[in-house]
Amino acid sequence: MARRVLLLRQKPISTAPSIPQNSNPIALSHFFCSEHETDASGHRTTGVSTENHDRSNLRDEERLEQVRKIRVLLQQGRTDTAQRLIKSLVSSKSLFSSPSDIFALFSVAAPAVRPTFLNLIFSACLESKMVSEAMELYGTMKRDGTVPSLGSVNMLLEALVSMKQFDKMLELFSDIVESGVRPDRFTYGKAIQAAVKLGDMKRALEIVNYMKTRRVSLSVFIYNVLLGGLCKEKRMRDAENLFDEMPVRNVVPNLVTYNTLIDGYCKVGEWEKAFDLRERMKTENVKPNLVTCNSLLSGLCRARKMDEAKRLLEEMEADGFVPDCFTYSVLFDGHSRCGDSEASLALFEESMKRGVRINNYTCSILVNGLCKEGKMEMAEEVLKKLRGNGLALNEVTYNTMVNGYCMRGDMERAISTIGEMEVLGLRPNCITFNSLIDKFFEMKEMDKAEEWFQNMAEKGVSPDVVTYNILIKGYGQMNKFDKCFLILEEMEDKGFKPNVITYSSLINGLCGNGRFLEVEIILREMVSIGVRPDAKIYNIIIDGTCTAGKLKDAFRFVDEMEKSGISPTLVTYNALIHGLCRKGKLIEAEGLVSKITSSGFSPDVITYNSLISGYSDAGNAQKCLDLYETMKRVGIKPTLKTYHPLISGCSKGDMEVVERLYQEMLELGLPPDRLIFNAMIHGYAEHGDTQKAIALYTEMIDQGFHVDKMTYNSLILGHFREGRLSEVNDIVNNMKANGLVPKACTYNLLVKGYCEVKDFSGAYFWYREMFDNGYLLNYNTYNELISGLRQAGRMMEAQVVSSEMSVKGVDDDSFTEDLPAASKL
Repeated sequence: MARRVLLLRQKPISTAPSIPQNSNPIALSHFFCSEHETDASGHRTTGVSTENHDRSNLRDEERLEQVRKIRVLLQQGRTDTAQRLIKSLVSSKSLFSSPSDIFALFSVAAPAVRPTFLNLIFSACLESKMVSEAMELYGTMKRDGTVPSLGSVNMLLEALVSMKQFDKMLELFSDIVESGVRPDRFTYGKAIQAAVKLGDMKRALEIVNYMKTRRVSLSVFIYNVLLGGLCKEKRMRDAENLFDEMPVRNVVPNLVTYNTLIDGYCKVGEWEKAFDLRERMKTENVKPNLVTCNSLLSGLCRARKMDEAKRLLEEMEADGFVPDCFTYSVLFDGHSRCGDSEASLALFEESMKRGVRINNYTCSILVNGLCKEGKMEMAEEVLKKLRGNGLALNEVTYNTMVNGYCMRGDMERAISTIGEMEVLGLRPNCITFNSLIDKFFEMKEMDKAEEWFQNMAEKGVSPDVVTYNILIKGYGQMNKFDKCFLILEEMEDKGFKPNVITYSSLINGLCGNGRFLEVEIILREMVSIGVRPDAKIYNIIIDGTCTAGKLKDAFRFVDEMEKSGISPTLVTYNALIHGLCRKGKLIEAEGLVSKITSSGFSPDVITYNSLISGYSDAGNAQKCLDLYETMKRVGIKPTLKTYHPLISGCSKGDMEVVERLYQEMLELGLPPDRLIFNAMIHGYAEHGDTQKAIALYTEMIDQGFHVDKMTYNSLILGHFREGRLSEVNDIVNNMKANGLVPKACTYNLLVKGYCEVKDFSGAYFWYREMFDNGYLLNYNTYNELISGLRQAGRMMEAQVVSSEMSVKGVDDDSFTEDLPAASKL
């Protein structure tokens, strides 16, 4: 019983107005078409002339005559003639206002042939594409106590599906089940198709189970529809189980079955299984077609296996398949994924020579690939050739070009492309304006972003949800959250429901600004209006709280995420590991790595980079190296972010290890950046190898990197290590000449360096410049300077330093004590 209730409709089918019962034909005709009213005495009250009254009677008689003709034709078995007459009456609406009108009159005048008449009038409605009238007729019949034949109902169900009125179709199906009509396999098939089209696989499978309980066999059509729905949801294991069930129930898979599964496998990246299925097709004597080949090509192109795709294309042509527009679209997309615009252009030239008529869809795929690589001139040349070949470019292609120029930052050309669109009579739409607005926000040109938002309204283009999301994201990145909330309010006022992307943009901005209380309020608001937070939203919050060092809050959101039925992803675990490593909680971080594996994921380069960085900060160089070797062994390619903490951590030990790491980095095609150069220079400086440090410093400048304070500080340290004091001053002068003003870290290094070589005069010199520029010594360096000045007998300078530092809040209680006591400060 529970299964049946699930199939029943949630709201009643709309029906026609009620019709008086037990009416005679003439009275009934007056009910439908009376043109006058009478008072209680039967006198006219509306002033209608006798002529109008006579015309009304004539019309009533003609209506009855048509009903009589239909009845006679049906009694004589002349069904085809009767059907033509019914269709004529239904279409013209001259005598009868609706099919329900005809049905009501016919039911009274000719009840004996009513079942046959019902099928004919339903057929007439549907052939005339009068589906709403057919639905009204169904409601009238149902109220009249007449049950239409299953064949008539099936025609109506099929019409609703073809018109994509899936909700109404399922509503009607539920009503049929409730009315006691026993659906056949066709009926169930259409209901399942409607549920799948709505994305409601749960209901589709419930209908299937109901079929099985009623011992109605499933057709190959039903299996194909279900497989299509499961593949669309990427539920390939469920699709496999359903496919395996087919032979058990004596249903033979056909070409559509195989093509559906092959396409599903290709879209989830399981192209090996797709090719295995093609081999099975051959053994089952199911011949592949061009759709099969295109799906396989798509799988290879998605996997960036273009050599295999080329071989498959040759195999296709050898089997007699001629590549079509979609084939070229797939190949263009594959080359685009590989960043190989040259291959795309060569393929385009080949298609032109073969006489393939490239359509706008294929054109947009090719042009989009070129635009992503910034090859706008090539894209323009392609469009020029296609226009010359007779292709009328549409809005999609022009929008692709506008977006391409925006990606390249050529806003002037993007705007002129919009002008070209308008000259050709093509109207810019939301997509056009969204590209411009998004790019102007990215360029921090807020005024221009707002100007183009206003231009939308001036050109009669209403913003969509994407537009509002771009505005919220843009203002959020600029920390203009008051503006974000105003836009959110405007969005809702105009009837747009914020979606997950809306809230993720807002939450991302708030997290970046540390406004976690507002983040939590927004999260609760989402749930209250029925927008379910997804893994991405939780990951943004978890990453934000981890970055802010709020690990307790981060783990609380993980718990909330899981209670909401959302499983943590690799991004979730990586955010937690990064947060734990920053806090020095390395044991807990490594514990989460096993959680990654048990959850069905594999640690990636981000996981290892976080761990290496954590152990580098903890000074455990050996553990860093162990992790580095592990990631290489499991096939994870290191990035520059791997080498930053690795080289920095190992440079405190053996520089030969650092040099090996540096060489491996270069062999991977990773050129050093400023952080790598600084870490290497600092390592050599720590070990007193200023020659190598200076060589890297020179290389750094030659490669166009800006030298920063860390670079100079490392060089100063190296020269102190080698006792080359005269060159220290040259480095500081060079630093100043390059516009880098020494700050506290540099001055502390200079004072400490001179103290270590017992040159307290030099140390005091740099202290004076430091203090005069508003910087203070740290406690250790201050202690060394005071102690050193006293040991050198420079009591006056020591007293000056002590007094000046005391004024700034640094007390020297040791000045009147002995030196050992002073050294304890």
